[in-house]
Amino acid sequence: MNRMWIRAVFALLLISALRAETPADYIGGTAAKLDSGTAGRLELADEQYLAFYSGKTQVRVPYSQMNLVEYGQQVDRRLAMAVVISPVFLLSKSRKHYLTVGYADERGLQQAMVFRVDKNAIRAALVTLEARTGLKVQYQDQEARKAGN
Repeated sequence: MNRMWIRAVFALLLISALRAETPADYIGGTAAKLDSGTAGRLELADEQYLAFYSGKTQVRVPYSQMNLVEYGQQVDRRLAMAVVISPVFLLSKSRKHYLTVGYADERGLQQAMVFRVDKNAIRAALVTLEARTGLKVQYQDQEARKAGN
């Protein structure tokens, strides 16, 4: 009975994780519908499309058309906080996690979108994209490779 309970809980957690939406910001790219800096959410649960929703705007990209999945980090020292508040902030780092998706549109033209993704959601997003696209994630550097695995 105990094993059945554990399996049921695990199944529910897995289903909820697959349905979960990932908070993300559209940083830039070729999506004409979106402005740089647009906050929204990535939806990766659909088996055919990656979708980004922001208010009433949505962009959907078929996984079959994707030809690039890239992950990188930007590390910022908190200089402004150190000057204003305390020099201790010079020792802290802020990491931002970026996901780049390249794809061919319906006309066969190369397109790209760059998203800033929450650090707690990036691993699940990368694994899902690898599984759905059949592509290997390209890491910008060794630090990104460590964080993405």
